[in-house]
Amino acid sequence: MSGKMSNGRTVGMLASIVVVMGALAWAAVPFYDWFCRVTGYGGTTNVAQQAPDEPLNELIRVRFDANVDPGMGWEFRPMQKDMQIRIGENALAFYEAVNISDEPITGTASYNVAPDIAGYYFAKIECFCFTEQVLQPGERIEMPVSFYVDPDLVNDRDAGKVRDITLSYTFHRTEPSKPRQAALDGTSQPTVN
Repeated sequence: MSGKMSNGRTVGMLASIVVVMGALAWAAVPFYDWFCRVTGYGGTTNVAQQAPDEPLNELIRVRFDANVDPGMGWEFRPMQKDMQIRIGENALAFYEAVNISDEPITGTASYNVAPDIAGYYFAKIECFCFTEQVLQPGERIEMPVSFYVDPDLVNDRDAGKVRDITLSYTFHRTEPSKPRQAALDGTSQPTVN
């Protein structure tokens, strides 16, 4: 009888371990995303409502980089190579995307900042990367990103000497959201009251 209890206890413990590991795996992505946004780890940027009222008289150069997943069917590029801005100044840059395929394509942009330490001080006010983008065959769009570099950067022991930052985007092909797909298909979703 003790052998059956021992086997049952072992199976129960193993099942518990599998459940705990599954829960940790499920929570890992949102936790990592939160961690990166809070710390700027991995070059993750912040989102802000507006730039500070008083920019500093120190300049910083922001370079722009663009990539697409292989086989996406888009051309994607920054419309400016770089720009010099004052630290704390609200800046506006543009990227261009062209659908070179013969089908509508939905894309979502991921982004990062290099060096990684600067990600904590790089804040976006408005960005095309906040939403999915849908391009029809042959369609070309210009997409803005409004941003600033937080003046607290100059007081950071590790990041204080950074005066060159690269903002990089990569577009990934994604499935359109249900309301967007309904619009593409020419159908509407029933409304629920």
